[in-house]
Amino acid sequence: MSTGIIILAVVAVLVLWVISIYNSLVKLRNNRENAFANIDVQLKQRYDLVPQLVATVKGYASHEKELLEKITMARSAAMSATSINDKIAADNQLSSALAGLKVSVEAYPDLKANQNFLQLQGELSDIENKLAAVRRFFNSATKEYNNAVQVFPASLFAGAFGFHKEPMFEIAPEERAIVDKAPEIKF
Repeated sequence: MSTGIIILAVVAVLVLWVISIYNSLVKLRNNRENAFANIDVQLKQRYDLVPQLVATVKGYASHEKELLEKITMARSAAMSATSINDKIAADNQLSSALAGLKVSVEAYPDLKANQNFLQLQGELSDIENKLAAVRRFFNSATKEYNNAVQVFPASLFAGAFGFHKEPMFEIAPEERAIVDKAPEIKF
């Protein structure tokens, strides 16, 4: 009788241990999804601001139509993305298009002095800073989740429960060369 109780107690402890691992993985996955929801909030603000910025720039830079259309298409693609990975890719595309706009604006001194443009540029800069912060939080949550999925003993159960390593929010490969290059400073 006592051997049966000991075996039952060991099985109960093991079951509780597996449940604990499962619950920890669920919490970490939910934390990662919440972190991406914070990115979504900032992206929505960005998507709402971009048409205003584009409309302001259009008045000054009518011959930059191709660039403005690229931004509009990137914004639409970003808004229609559904999965986290699709949203990351679409956001990278929009970031690249907006970087092209910043370069283009340098050619229009009147535009840079326009109050509406300055206000929109300030808001866009604020949103970009907030996006950087929530992306860092997302990557931190993803790292914590990935660590939990890959370390022993959770790795023994993670795959069986449907948990797997998730991608970080990283710079698009086409932007990597630009980012890795030292900035050129001219006076």
